[in-house]
Amino acid sequence: MLVIIYGLEKFRAYLIGTSIIVFIDHATIKYLLTKADSKPRLIRWILLLQEFDLVIKDMKGSENVIADHLSRLITRRSLARS
Repeated sequence: MLVIIYGLEKFRAYLIGTSIIVFIDHATIKYLLTKADSKPRLIRWILLLQEFDLVIKDMKGSENVIADHLSRLITRRSLARS
């Protein structure tokens, strides 16, 4: 959720007035958005999300090929561990 908030705040000037579709693999974020009794930080985040034309779609991790590929990239750090 924090990544979505950070991205929206960072690119606010470019995203206002456009339709945004966010694909996630965490169904709990949808639950958090509809939770009745929330903490103040979550309420602030939800109010920020309401400023945008935002659609959040749930996609399984195995179906999200781009994120799956990025998570499997070999880096120097992962080579040093092995």
